[in-house]
Amino acid sequence: MYRVMLIDDEESARKLMRASINWESLDMEVVGEAASGIEAINVIDDMKPDIAFVDISMPFMNGIEFTEVATKRYPNLIIIIMTAFDQFEYARKCVSLPVFEYMLKPIIRSEVTEVLEKVKKKLDERSDKDDNQEAEPVFEMEASSIEQIKKYIESNYTDSKLNLTSVAQTFGFSASYLSRKFKQETGKNFVEFLTECRMNAAMKLALTNMKMFNASNEVGIPDPNYFGRCFKKYTGMSYSEYVASKH
Repeated sequence: MYRVMLIDDEESARKLMRASINWESLDMEVVGEAASGIEAINVIDDMKPDIAFVDISMPFMNGIEFTEVATKRYPNLIIIIMTAFDQFEYARKCVSLPVFEYMLKPIIRSEVTEVLEKVKKKLDERSDKDDNQEAEPVFEMEASSIEQIKKYIESNYTDSKLNLTSVAQTFGFSASYLSRKFKQETGKNFVEFLTECRMNAAMKLALTNMKMFNASNEVGIPDPNYFGRCFKKYTGMSYSEYVASKH
């Protein structure tokens, strides 16, 4: 099944998309959501979507900015921009971006279904073409390479756009191959290691009484809501609770 990701800061909009479309009939499934472009960049490697519905108006990284980053790293990702009427012309002016379709919010089920049928046709054709090509060759990544990559992450985790694909491109590997080898060599997946670097740094910043908004920016997660969820998952307490416990 084709994998779909919903990127919208309004939870109600994401729920509506999930519930109103008969995904299974289109041979599709919603594999994940994100409430901001920043969160999407951080989790997209785990989601591995074929299709992304992206709201144009989001805090910290809007839909256009997300599209610029995502399409450079994932050239086969099909992006559908969702926009309110008063922003529609602004969205359409971004013609240089490889966006499959621009759609008005609130969504109309029949229109979304029609667009997804076109998307499915394109993906089916691409799949048939890929089946006739040779599989990507696998290359002898050494343990020393993984150590270099770990050091690179430790030195660059403050970059909010850092993720598996950008690091793989820097070192000349495919993202899927790096993901497998990183897990084999370290026992952790890439996102776990990156989050660990960021949260360890955040814990140190918390000791200085730094405000959460500032700490989230410092460690490469400028979306404080996403940062807060990561911090609580990693430490077992909210950022403010952690600060209080250390003072």
